[in-house]
Amino acid sequence: MFDSLSDRLQNTFEKLRGKGRLTEDDINSAMREIRMALLEADVNYRVVKNFVAQCKEKCMTAEVLESLTPAQNVVRIVLDQLTQLLGSTESKLVLAQNRTPNVIMLVGLQGSGKTTAAAKLAFLLKKQGHSPLLAACDVHRPAAADQLETLGKEIGVPVYRGDGKDAVKVASESIKAAVDGLRDIVIVDTAGRLQIDEQMMQEAVDIKNAVKPDQILMVVDAMTGQDIVNVASEFAERVDFDGVIMSKLDGDARGGGALSVREVTGKPIKFVSMGEKPDSLEVFHPDRMAKRILGMGDVVSIIEQAQQVTDEKDIESAARMLREGFTMDDMLQQMQQIRKMGGLQKILAALPGGERALKQAGGSVSDDQITRIEAMIRSMTKEERQRPKTINGQRRKRIARGSGRSVQEVNQLLKQWSEMDKMMGKMRSMANGGGNSKKARRQMTSMMRNMGMGGKMPF
Repeated sequence: MFDSLSDRLQNTFEKLRGKGRLTEDDINSAMREIRMALLEADVNYRVVKNFVAQCKEKCMTAEVLESLTPAQNVVRIVLDQLTQLLGSTESKLVLAQNRTPNVIMLVGLQGSGKTTAAAKLAFLLKKQGHSPLLAACDVHRPAAADQLETLGKEIGVPVYRGDGKDAVKVASESIKAAVDGLRDIVIVDTAGRLQIDEQMMQEAVDIKNAVKPDQILMVVDAMTGQDIVNVASEFAERVDFDGVIMSKLDGDARGGGALSVREVTGKPIKFVSMGEKPDSLEVFHPDRMAKRILGMGDVVSIIEQAQQVTDEKDIESAARMLREGFTMDDMLQQMQQIRKMGGLQKILAALPGGERALKQAGGSVSDDQITRIEAMIRSMTKEERQRPKTINGQRRKRIARGSGRSVQEVNQLLKQWSEMDKMMGKMRSMANGGGNSKKARRQMTSMMRNMGMGGKMPF
């Protein structure tokens, strides 16, 4: 979503880096370009005005202009201000400790992705050990309850529908249903409209008064643009929501609304939705998003995802690799881990400069290569997977035929395996006390620990 804005800002910083020492005119020129980039991204005008003014004030200090690396200081200032604009710190979902069930109420316009956001939030909470219940309180949109029930079945979360006529009654009864079913969280999906109207707002207020939610989250379509500001302000006045779920952040709109909503309403962005799958709802980290916009990547999120998909078997496998060596089965496991983490494109996009590199490569990276590698490995015998060095010319031809690939591709796979095996050999030597550099061993140990992958090297 922020590709265009990211490119404009990175180009501006590259011009500054090429100048060495900076003058006041250089700062003024850079601030003009940043202002235009934000306005073209559809960021609210008042937000842009305040943002640029604050950046300029901090960039004009002697500490910046007279430093040895003024361009880096400008980038740091813009990063800090952008992080502050997005919310400074992570805003966690607050649940009452002395109330069961907790109630989370979702509000928003029709088409904002509210019903799917309800299911995604239920899936996220279920993974965290909760037992949520979805309440179908959108009694106006045709098949809204059917949609929620279908999504509920997909993620294994029950849906309470009630009589399907009175939204306030359904919401109230869902609390009783949660108590009877030993559910600790109720997520109330309310009705949306094509635009703000009194009937919609009053129904939301009535549901709020009836169930007294612990958290009210407004679902906002990130592709809406500056209209987000008006809509969010109206909801903030009438139902006083606690935070925002930003949906469709993986879209191709300019994204200005996402940068404006927190500054205008004072309400934090708590979650963002980056895809269609149930697991695509993520906790929003302002600092990480700011770094991605400025092309600095989001390596921390990738490490966290690696930790989430790593289990005890993976750790045991890593220990075995250090003892016995790297096999084709280990490589196959690496491919499966990449899929669990969202695929190659998601991983590459989170690396510093990754978004721009992907764009230069045509905008997308396919996981087809992973599929081809998996096919070739699965065409090998058990012995060949464990001892790839035994694969001679005849075996390579057989593997190529069995996987529908060429002999050249099989050769390339074996070359990749050989390089990874050598890398594992070096790690094995360090782990066993070999090598001449204690510093290198410490660095390798630290790297493996920080990767959170149980000592495995990524493919």
